[in-house]
Amino acid sequence: MAFKNFQVFIHHLDKQGELARIKTEVSTDLEISEITDRVSKKHGKALFFENVKGSSFPVVTNAFGSFKRIEMAFGRSADELAKKIEELFKPQVPEGIASKIKLIPKLIELAKTPPKMVTSAPCQDVVHSDPDLSIIPVIKCWPGDGGKFITLPMVITKSIEDSTRNMGMYRIQIYDKNTTGMHWHIHKDGANHFFQYLQANKRMEAAIAIGGDPATIYSSTAPLPPGIDEFLLAGFLREKAIDIVKCKTVNIEVPAEAEFIIEGYIDPNERKPEGPFGDHTGFYSPVDEYPVFHVTCITHRKNAVYPTTVVGPPPMEDCYLAKVTERIFLPLIKMVVPEIIDMNLPMEGVFHNCAIISIKKSYPLQAQKVMHALWGMGQMMNTKIIIVMDSDVDVQDLKKVAWKAFSNIDPKRDLTITSGPLDVLDHSSPYPLHGSKLGIDATRKIKGETERPWPDEIKMSEEIINLVNSKWKDYGIS
Repeated sequence: MAFKNFQVFIHHLDKQGELARIKTEVSTDLEISEITDRVSKKHGKALFFENVKGSSFPVVTNAFGSFKRIEMAFGRSADELAKKIEELFKPQVPEGIASKIKLIPKLIELAKTPPKMVTSAPCQDVVHSDPDLSIIPVIKCWPGDGGKFITLPMVITKSIEDSTRNMGMYRIQIYDKNTTGMHWHIHKDGANHFFQYLQANKRMEAAIAIGGDPATIYSSTAPLPPGIDEFLLAGFLREKAIDIVKCKTVNIEVPAEAEFIIEGYIDPNERKPEGPFGDHTGFYSPVDEYPVFHVTCITHRKNAVYPTTVVGPPPMEDCYLAKVTERIFLPLIKMVVPEIIDMNLPMEGVFHNCAIISIKKSYPLQAQKVMHALWGMGQMMNTKIIIVMDSDVDVQDLKKVAWKAFSNIDPKRDLTITSGPLDVLDHSSPYPLHGSKLGIDATRKIKGETERPWPDEIKMSEEIINLVNSKWKDYGIS
């Protein structure tokens, strides 16, 4: 199902009993956050706050805060999305005319997903040429936060070199009625665009879209290779092209069905303290200097709703979106590292702290090869701990992972410590943005890795298992 916009998705959640409407007046100052945090921890419903103090717009949180709602958002499970991507990118060399004909539907599927430019759009129903950010009910999430933050923004920029577009999700701190912080990490494509403008000493135009159909919102979080348009991914995931429209005051295209659009520019030579912010690691990220975004115009739908999210100690809403990335990018990772069977980025690892990998092992030290291959792949470079298991271990079963890891490792032989880039939010490293990484080889050891024979694992015979299964009711055991 391709939802036209965020409100259609919310209406669907309501019809399916997945939305709780709160009519009591609530404050954007911590109250919405506390309510959302309690519901998130119980894997509860999406929340629609109808009566927000000081605002004419309602607020929606936790819209993607369960696997069920993620599946509803995309019309299929994340694993089914992964299969769709795997089929599309599976290497094939058609030999005959029949094989070539079979590829035509896939080519058509790709061809219909590029974004479509429109001349008028719901996101521009209302235009504020004298912009004031206070009209948007932006929330303060945690007591130690440096202010109110837009936490579900889609920040859209263009390369100065070739006009390649990028859309990323970077938190936005509100400074006053028409300036914000721009917290993009050094490794992100938006920051790369900014550095291009910095070197050219030119003002950089940008736009912040808030709300949109679920595929577009998700695509802004996806770790795509540089130069790949997030609008193309969104169209592919929803199987329908995204409508985009030109901004009123800047040369940027934005999702036509968004709830709010904030247009503006960044002076490459201007910096301002940003933070602290209670982040998805469960800790506050410290104050640091970041570029300043100047607002030139705000547009929005006539009856806009404000979608936002609260990040903090897991599990939270962002964990479920991260799980989508884990699933749909696994086929692409397997194309580069084909011995990989499965991957689990546990919620407790807050996406970049831990990756558990299963592999089909065929030679000594293959686990170490896989670790280094993953550390060299895009945003996987930020992964602090990689645990490699054998192919018969279900990496989604953390109890089984713990048993095998604790049993199979010899610390001196099986622990690999190296150094490299880390996520800027990692507070444990001695230096910002880089530190040490740990690889754990928890696979069975073979010749060339150990001089001792590896013991057989205890397993009951299939004959006895089947016998007991057939007589189970006779035993009278409930």
